[in-house]
Amino acid sequence: MTPIADPMFYAFAVPAVIMVGLAKGGFGGPLSLLGVPLMSLTIAPVQAAGIMLPILVVMDMAGLFAYRGIYDKTSLKILLPAAIVGIAIGYFTAAVVSEAHVRLLIGLVAILFTLNAVIGARAGNVARTQRPWLGRFWGMISGFTSFVSHAGGPPYQVYMLPLRLDPVRFAGTSVIFFTTVNAIKLVPYAALGQFAAENLATSAVLLPLAPLATFAGAWLVKRIRPGIFYKITYAGVAIIGVKLFWDGLSALIA
Repeated sequence: MTPIADPMFYAFAVPAVIMVGLAKGGFGGPLSLLGVPLMSLTIAPVQAAGIMLPILVVMDMAGLFAYRGIYDKTSLKILLPAAIVGIAIGYFTAAVVSEAHVRLLIGLVAILFTLNAVIGARAGNVARTQRPWLGRFWGMISGFTSFVSHAGGPPYQVYMLPLRLDPVRFAGTSVIFFTTVNAIKLVPYAALGQFAAENLATSAVLLPLAPLATFAGAWLVKRIRPGIFYKITYAGVAIIGVKLFWDGLSALIA
């Protein structure tokens, strides 16, 4: 098995894996959105998603260890069943969803996520109660976007952030949610041929960064209040989102 040899790919892939690992560890949640989009600047989004999934699974294992026993049961009961439905929708529509559609979708989710963060900040810090119907909707969207591009974080956070859980409990709940989602995705990804030899070899090259970045994220979330960091991250998500949205839209109307 021969991995991707293009140095430009690794110039984007290495920081992508590190940032996703930090997010998986609970620090800088929006960073998880940047993984596939960064890789997609040099390779096809579908291939980027295939390379990233085995790395995400390793990150999930590290996250489960770091946050073992810490989660919000009610949120998981609302979100997980709906996420499975979203994964199924992603699988059955894979044949009609083009790379342009994927870029457009990732860009739109990124833009909406940033707008939601800005509106939420202006609305204040009052915690919302659980709203199962809304949680099921965002859970389904999270499962779908996670399937097509590992971008399930923004829809998940749109529902979860207003609950204002304790940061460590929020991170622990996120770890269990996405560990389950990513484990389920392994089967349809294999059925769609996403684990080609080149993809797996490239995943193996990047894999050592996964647990290190995840444990670093878990260490940081327990010690640092990343207010300024989040603002910079949201700006980065918005910029990449606008670029990918424009690239996808341009390809569709060309």
